Amino acid sequence: MSQPELPPILREQLARYEQTQQNLQAVLAQKQQVEMELGETEKALEELGKASDSEAVYKFAGNLLVKVKKEDVVKELGEKKELANTRKMVLAKQETRFKETLKDLQTKIDESVKARPAQPQVQPPGDA
Repeated sequence: MSQPELPPILREQLARYEQTQQNLQAVLAQKQQVEMELGETEKALEELGKASDSEAVYKFAGNLLVKVKKEDVVKELGEKKELANTRKMVLAKQETRFKETLKDLQTKIDESVKARPAQPQVQPPGDA
């Protein structure tokens, strides 16, 4: 016995729900990556704060370690931190929006399912 055909509106709502879930998962993964990068940047800034201005500071440039000025690295990491914080805020807003959309879609889907009349079970011809 086959399952009754879903109404087009319900199929569309279910597809939107699934797509929104996928979008939310992508945003959560990006947010986790940004938070990890932010933590690494903050740790690097903390370590640079402990170093004296006369200490040698190196950073990676491809496969090489290059000696750089401490203040240049601090400035670069500060900008990186600021950018990561901004990105984190944007992703948090997207996360909230997707969660609200999912909640709304779930409500609409529930209403559509409840409002759907029970389908009579029809036997295929020849099964008398």
